[in-house]
Amino acid sequence: MTDWIPKPNPQVNLRSLVLSPEEGFVLSRLDGATAARNLPALTGLPPERLQGILTRLVAEGALLPATGAEPPPPRPPVHPGDEPTAQTGHVARETPPPEEPLPPLELEGDTANAEPSDATADDAEPEPEEDVPEVALGNFRQLFETRLHPQPEDQRVAQARGVEDPELSAFCFDPVPAVIKAVLENPRTGLAHARLIARNHRNPVGLEALCARAAFAADTGVRRWLVRNPQLPAGLFRRLWSARRLMELHKVTNDRDVPESTRRSAREVLRQRFTTGPSEEKVELILNTEGRALNALLGLSVDGKTTSLLCGRTYRSPLLIQNIARWSAAPPALITHLLKQEAVRRQPQLRMMLARHPNAPADVKRGG
Repeated sequence: MTDWIPKPNPQVNLRSLVLSPEEGFVLSRLDGATAARNLPALTGLPPERLQGILTRLVAEGALLPATGAEPPPPRPPVHPGDEPTAQTGHVARETPPPEEPLPPLELEGDTANAEPSDATADDAEPEPEEDVPEVALGNFRQLFETRLHPQPEDQRVAQARGVEDPELSAFCFDPVPAVIKAVLENPRTGLAHARLIARNHRNPVGLEALCARAAFAADTGVRRWLVRNPQLPAGLFRRLWSARRLMELHKVTNDRDVPESTRRSAREVLRQRFTTGPSEEKVELILNTEGRALNALLGLSVDGKTTSLLCGRTYRSPLLIQNIARWSAAPPALITHLLKQEAVRRQPQLRMMLARHPNAPADVKRGG
């Protein structure tokens, strides 16, 4: 039941139903193959609200019941001439038979019952919501290629400004920047559409138009797909990532799904940010990567506050100590602090590496 797939009821004329705009939107995103747990990412709505919408759609007869039972009979359309009831003044409707409650929505990767982590909320940026499922992605692409792409460009531009889903999502696959700009002018365009554009559009002009919308450019999912897009301009990357946390930049430099040109831009921005960024972020970067990030920071030194924060910690990781020992810019105070660590006293090879550092105390160098 947790994998329930909402399917439109083929015996009901959906146009005859009285649905709210939100119910109609959710109904338009249902392709009969997407599980309920994937709908929050597809619609951008929270699971609790979707639960209520799906329950109402089943009660209205728009969806087949989750139990596989016979669907409720179609409701008659409401006409202006229908006689209202004496008590309420509204059109009288036949009360539908009670439906078994829908199973609660369960998102893939739900961590509600997971063990608490020792990491703080600031240690890493939260992962974005799940993107459009592959089956829906394929449907949108097929719709664009078979029905929309053969149309003239000016006609596609005109349609994209006012179309609804699923055509709106299909237009996100259009390679023409003018169509993408028209999609962005559509009042129905949301984060799900922005992520589709960031993932599939292959023209820098269209990507620039996407990132001109601050809400879209700030979305974690949009940025994740942008850095994997081979057409992301280097200048646009610098504008969007120049103020990002050092750890986020470091992840981009090591992501194999990111094109080498973007990884190169990320390394340049990382070095610039390490020079001017907050000391807390520098310490976070060095410690969380166990010093691996220092390989990309050759020739860069740290300020006094960063040195003080580094010297205020206990070091137990041999790998972290080794990487700092290989860092030519490691401050003398940090080398002295590491030499006092229990892990260094127990392992002569670590002490030897630190003793050979150019910033090691003179008495340690003489003593070998």
